[in-house]
Amino acid sequence: MSQEIVEAVRDIEREKGIESGTLVAALEDALLAAYKKMPGAARHAIVEIDEQGDFRVFAVELPPDIEERLIEEARERKLEELEALEVETGERSHTLISDDELDVDWSDVPEHLIKREDVTPENFGRIAAQTAKQVILQRIREAERAMMYDEYVDRVSEVVTGIVQQAGDRNNVLVDLGKVEALLPRSEQVDGERYEQGSRIKAVITEVRSGTKGPQVILSRRDPELIKTLFELEVPEIADGLVEIRGVAREPGYRSKIAVESHAQGVDPVGACVGPRGSRVRMVVSELRGEKIDIIPWNPEPARFVAKALSPARVREVFVDDETKEATVIVPDDQLALAIGKEGLNARLAARLTGWKVDIQSDTEFAQAEAAAAYGEGAEGEEFTGRCSAVLSNGKRCPNEALPGSRYCGLPAHQELALQDGNGSEPADVPAVAENAASVAVDPGEVVAEAGGNGTEEPAAVELDEAPRLAEVKQVPTGAPVEETSGDGETEEHPPAA
Repeated sequence: MSQEIVEAVRDIEREKGIESGTLVAALEDALLAAYKKMPGAARHAIVEIDEQGDFRVFAVELPPDIEERLIEEARERKLEELEALEVETGERSHTLISDDELDVDWSDVPEHLIKREDVTPENFGRIAAQTAKQVILQRIREAERAMMYDEYVDRVSEVVTGIVQQAGDRNNVLVDLGKVEALLPRSEQVDGERYEQGSRIKAVITEVRSGTKGPQVILSRRDPELIKTLFELEVPEIADGLVEIRGVAREPGYRSKIAVESHAQGVDPVGACVGPRGSRVRMVVSELRGEKIDIIPWNPEPARFVAKALSPARVREVFVDDETKEATVIVPDDQLALAIGKEGLNARLAARLTGWKVDIQSDTEFAQAEAAAAYGEGAEGEEFTGRCSAVLSNGKRCPNEALPGSRYCGLPAHQELALQDGNGSEPADVPAVAENAASVAVDPGEVVAEAGGNGTEEPAAVELDEAPRLAEVKQVPTGAPVEETSGDGETEEHPPAA
């Protein structure tokens, strides 16, 4: 072997990023294995390559007792490795070990006890050259695989673009990423999507496995990270940090909800994501093959956030329990089906997005439950707490919270009803409207944007009933009809309030 070959080996190490001396050591091991296959080869031998590129094969001979001890130690190490491998993989390995399989450590043997003899074969140059070529190519491939694995293992959860090659076994799809061929398993594909050969798709790297043929990259089209990255690519405000995506809830192929927040004054987070005439969200919907997307303004108040998360349904009231993280949502009767969604899809996505357990009730259901709680419960002597029992002139119950120990809220007119009702409660010196800590009314001015399959906006404003007229409140006995005087002096009779 010439000096040029050794220099070429070291150049390859530098270019490929392989550790210095790795190829030379591998070459020595390969030459030793080739020598052991030759007839009349010594039992123990070593191969050395000097700086000039010359190699020599030396036969090693030791005293019998030292040789037996070293071989026994090497055999014990080998058996321990096999046992550990058996425990890890569950597969039993063979226990018959030859001397050629043992890695005997000669470093502990004094130099004067070792007899070395040059046994380099005369025609060993051709074998050495062929072996050097094979070893160098093999180690280069191994080094490239290791570097490629290190590159992609750091890109887990990153969105990449690839070209569909073909559909493999069990409907798995092979995607060419340039340097490596990735796999899109059937379990990570979206129902209803078709991946044509030669088409470009975006997917999320979920896992990178090390294999004998290089790293195996696993992709996913169902990961919520795909939506976040697509919006980052389409919305400059998100890329610049002016708008942040606070949460994503997704049913792949059907519908998704994202919560966005603005960090800059004057920047509308929903409008920034929708774009001029819906152009930005339309590009995301197109990449997701028509999946609908609801863009929700994030709100630190759980009640308002839950109300917006149920878009496009209109919400009347939200009652929250901070301890159990449960929210009871009251919607108009005609909005109940829309709030729940097909097979509970809308309610399920809202619960995932907010992290709250959502219970949706219609106005009728809630009124019946409140009436049962107000008039059917609270035996004599028990303290009553809940919603005010006063019935307004519009036929609906007062939405305020009752004072402790009373059936009515702190409004003066309602406290007069409490005195007339004979429950012993005195009018309290409270503000004109008692604060209702258990419920939050939804601001009708806020709008939630929805993008359909065609990318158009369908704003759904959340509206509340008009404020009740408190001046015309009067006591209504249980079970009695409600009378209301209209502006023209006529008297109307309403059925009893629930």
